[in-house]
Amino acid sequence: MIIDYFWPELEYLGLDSMWFQQDGATSHTAHVTIDLLKNKFDERVISRNGPVDWPSRSCDLTPLDFFLWGYVKSFGYANKPTTLEELKANIEREIAAVSAEMCGRVMENWVQRIDRCKRARGGHMSEVEFHA
Repeated sequence: MIIDYFWPELEYLGLDSMWFQQDGATSHTAHVTIDLLKNKFDERVISRNGPVDWPSRSCDLTPLDFFLWGYVKSFGYANKPTTLEELKANIEREIAAVSAEMCGRVMENWVQRIDRCKRARGGHMSEVEFHA
């Protein structure tokens, strides 16, 4: 998947200064996967088993985890789809409905979360901070 789909999508962006952040899923942190990513991103891979460790509680720092999946899930199941096709259509509709303005607000929140992580020096952060 990485070779066939991900690399072609990224080639036109120029990878020289891009960093890659990986979540902690076992398949994502397998040595073969990390080695493949390091071939493209060199030491700019943030991941468990990677050159740069991803801080604990990463779900609080990953926009897909702290925003997108919950947002899509809340609307994707709202009309109680009864078929896989209905569920897929709901998911596609809700992802398409995410506006640039909403993404901007999520990224502003992400910057605040990263700042809190830096102030805590990568240590434990109160749950309350992430629900403000």
